[in-house]
Amino acid sequence: MTNLEPIRLNNTRKAQQNIIFFNRVPKVGSQTLMELLRRLSMKNNFGFHQDAVQRVETIRLPPDDQADLSALVSSYEPPGVFIKHVVFTNLSEYGYPEPIYINMVRDPVERVISWYYYVRAPWYFVERKIMFPDLPLPNPKWLKKDFEECVLSGDRECTYEAGELRDVSDHRRQSMFFCGHHRDCLPFNSEGALEKAKRAVEQHYAVVGVLEDLNTTLTVFENYIPRFFKGAGNIYWNEISRYNPINKNSFKPPVSEKVKDIVRRNFTKEIEFFQFCKQRLNKQYLALKLHNKK
Repeated sequence: MTNLEPIRLNNTRKAQQNIIFFNRVPKVGSQTLMELLRRLSMKNNFGFHQDAVQRVETIRLPPDDQADLSALVSSYEPPGVFIKHVVFTNLSEYGYPEPIYINMVRDPVERVISWYYYVRAPWYFVERKIMFPDLPLPNPKWLKKDFEECVLSGDRECTYEAGELRDVSDHRRQSMFFCGHHRDCLPFNSEGALEKAKRAVEQHYAVVGVLEDLNTTLTVFENYIPRFFKGAGNIYWNEISRYNPINKNSFKPPVSEKVKDIVRRNFTKEIEFFQFCKQRLNKQYLALKLHNKK
């Protein structure tokens, strides 16, 4: 550990184009990081680009759409950042230069609870209805469904079975955003998806931040991708966190540790992936500290 060097832990040096690709995971503080990048784009003089909100969010793409996305990311004038809810897309597989990949993660059980109540928040439906007026209103019974009751009653919506292949729209698979489009990435809580996700992080991602440790996250972003993130900590702590809390859901009630423990039993691989990302971030941070002491 005492021989850690930031240069060896920084995939930014492998990038072949000065474009950040932030394939943001939902409910991990990605809205906050997006706002931080927007402000930094004005301060540090780089382009800011985000995908339009879609009626139906498609996070897994067929090969032709992956190729189109790769072309789109590479079409922006550098330096710049492109942001989209989509699983890891390897641009080099489609003949385009490697961008600077970044993302965020969060405790997977806390994240799935957050998503559960996020899609039931009144303001969420108001925003969606304004953008897409013909969307039907949800069933009031579904809106009032409590997460604890959902888990304890064995409701299908809150049953998380290993190997399950069904609908990915509830976003229980945080690791999928790093694993990619391969079919091996689809089974929930599987060893194959876990290993592919770890490999992608190690080989491609410059920084994967952790929502629960923003101090370390912002320090690593500033030092490992300084062209884009210079001054990030100052802007976050003095502007965004103080005056602009983003996407805080006051409609989310507390969930007991008993219920969380029930859910955790089926999130073993997702928890392992989260711990892997935390360990990697801490290793990057420690390397900075050791380097600065020399």
